[in-house]
Amino acid sequence: MHEFKYVGMKKTRFLWVDDEIDLLKPYILFLEEKGYEVESVNNGHEAIDRCRQTHFDMIFLDEHMPGISGLETLTRINDFLPDTPVVMVTKSEDEGIMDKAIGKKIADYLIKPVNPNQILMTVKKHLDKNEIIREANTVNYRDEFGLLSTEINSCASPADWVSLYKKLAHWDVELSESQHPMKELLEMQYAEANNAFGKSVKQHYLSWLQATDKQMLMSHSVFSDIVFPLLDRGDKVFFILIDNFRFDQWLVIKDRVAQQFTYAEGAYFSILPTATHYARNALFAGLLPGEIAESYPQFWVEEGEEESKNQFEEELLAAQLKRSGRKEPFSYRKINNTQEAERLLNSFSVLEQKSLNVLVYNFIDMLSHARTDSTMIRELAPTEAAYRSLTRSWFLHSPMLGLLQKIAEKGYRAVITTDHGTIRVKNALKIVSDKSTNTNLRYKLGKNMEYDAKKVFEITQPAQYGLSSPNLSSRYVFATSNDFFVYPTNHNQYVSHYENTFQHGGISMEEMIVPLITLQAK
Repeated sequence: MHEFKYVGMKKTRFLWVDDEIDLLKPYILFLEEKGYEVESVNNGHEAIDRCRQTHFDMIFLDEHMPGISGLETLTRINDFLPDTPVVMVTKSEDEGIMDKAIGKKIADYLIKPVNPNQILMTVKKHLDKNEIIREANTVNYRDEFGLLSTEINSCASPADWVSLYKKLAHWDVELSESQHPMKELLEMQYAEANNAFGKSVKQHYLSWLQATDKQMLMSHSVFSDIVFPLLDRGDKVFFILIDNFRFDQWLVIKDRVAQQFTYAEGAYFSILPTATHYARNALFAGLLPGEIAESYPQFWVEEGEEESKNQFEEELLAAQLKRSGRKEPFSYRKINNTQEAERLLNSFSVLEQKSLNVLVYNFIDMLSHARTDSTMIRELAPTEAAYRSLTRSWFLHSPMLGLLQKIAEKGYRAVITTDHGTIRVKNALKIVSDKSTNTNLRYKLGKNMEYDAKKVFEITQPAQYGLSSPNLSSRYVFATSNDFFVYPTNHNQYVSHYENTFQHGGISMEEMIVPLITLQAK
């Protein structure tokens, strides 16, 4: 065990190791003028001894020194200080030495002569990066705060809401990564935006459903407006649906996707209810739920029935293709675990025989349900940022990444999307209903319900909104913003269990405005 002496460590401290240390005095003085502390030694043995005795934030290390080499010094220091960044500063341009140094995970490699600004840039890149980003984000978000507030109050079209939501999701990711103090201000602005969005949906949702404008893209028009034109061009298309996939989650994986693809970052609006039973069936059928129930009653399962409500997705897609006069061969696969995904990847040549391959990944949906029921998962993902982090970790280590790589290698097209998003609920709304009412926390379908009508969105004529109606007196009630429904019985117990969980089915930007990413191999 090595003990460090942390004495008055208010300044960042460097160790500079070089047998020609006198020639480097100008660099050392330059760093000291910038407010850093620099200690110097002229050989590797002294460097190792000093590192055992005190703490250094960064080490500058020459390769060619008497005694032991810089690489050997690096190896020995790494044995007990593997996380201290080391910068090789040497005259050597030998590629083999560079490769060995990089292989030992050095922070940087600089070739003499270097100028002071190169040194300063290296320091800032590795030690001051987070603080610089934090300060820049403070300035940038402060500058944009007023513009976003104005935008919230002036959104007049679906395109306006998409633009606003993308900006808020961007700032959510940026400010969360550095535990930014302005995150609370953003959360307040997010809540303000969702309140305004809920009012807009109440006022305009019916006209959105009836719109013939191609720019108003909703669940039931995704295939006809996005996928079919790609097939018409002769492209082989992989349609990848990640259940519960939100725009902020796309933002944290897109850097990896961009290594193989160029992408168009679009979005569409999920229909109400923003629940799998309705939104995904509408997506694959190319019809609203009420139209599915009327035209394909054998494929529609009502709320009160015990059958699985998404067991006919493949049949609904086949019906849409047939109705549209399309004869392309297609496949439909639902992936619930890594083993199924690996089998799919190993049978990629079979997928290549189809013009359209639809793949449904359920990981994020399972994660959100597990987070509701498992204390351990709640601890792993207590915040939006942590939830995104788990999504990125899954993506980077799942066979899905390998699948995308194969798609890119073959030059095929891909679409990444979802059927609805989720929102973290925080505010409980009391509702009274009979036992026939569904159990979803964000929307209710029933006959005899009591609730505060001012706080919800009611649909009393389901057929007018393209929804099915089990009974003549059935109505739909939707929670908005981050509200969720609870019953008076065991009220506190239910609130405690479901508060701060991720739910879907209601009205919020996170649930309704979902990513629609079209990929083209580079």
